[in-house]
Amino acid sequence: MDLKAQIDQSKLPRHIAVIMDGNGRWAKQHGKMRIFGHRNGVKAVRETTEAAAELGIDYLTLYAFSTENWGRPKDEVTALMTLLVTTIRKELKTLTENNIRLQAIGDLENLPPKCYKELLEAIELTKNHTRMTLVLALNYSARWEITEAVKSIAGKVKQGEVHPDEINDEMITANLSTAGIPDPELLIRTSGETRISNFLLWQIAYAELYFTPLFWPDFRKNHLYEAILDFQQRERRFGKTSEQVTE
Repeated sequence: MDLKAQIDQSKLPRHIAVIMDGNGRWAKQHGKMRIFGHRNGVKAVRETTEAAAELGIDYLTLYAFSTENWGRPKDEVTALMTLLVTTIRKELKTLTENNIRLQAIGDLENLPPKCYKELLEAIELTKNHTRMTLVLALNYSARWEITEAVKSIAGKVKQGEVHPDEINDEMITANLSTAGIPDPELLIRTSGETRISNFLLWQIAYAELYFTPLFWPDFRKNHLYEAILDFQQRERRFGKTSEQVTE
């Protein structure tokens, strides 16, 4: 069955966010170390990115490393950071060939220096690409992001640049890491877990949530198509009634 052909191009989500979960459990199923799962997850990243770009999705955000992940075993964290550096370097050619811009959100300056350097170089080299924007959430925490936004706005209030009565949704949005990026309309999480895990808490206020039991290393283009088809069957009311939406 050609799932891609069934997708309504007029109802595509402009921004899809993905919580890439299950690498460790996938590795355990195969009798391997957890890093084996992370390495195999790279293919899922490539396929998902290519599929999104081919469909015409404007933004794809991947939750690659949370601030909580630092609490994992040191060997795994070190291996993850090494994998991130090599993957960014290796996939740079693919991003360029596919006209995909790379961006990143999170507490990036506290990444290992080599990782931070490779990331900034890739962002700079792809900044003029226009087909799609791939956003990596690295050393990211939604609570950290919102806290930083509050600090920024508080600083402007203290300086007299902003009056407290002027603070609204738009101002908070403009002070987040995702400023200038539309909110995700579809959030996908793999591995069967049904929680948000501190990811884009402000931005997903009206996102459709899609959970799949698949572990991330098994996620392929058809699975993305399935998620989008499911999304297109839903009625997005934004607090209104069905009758108001169809008027």
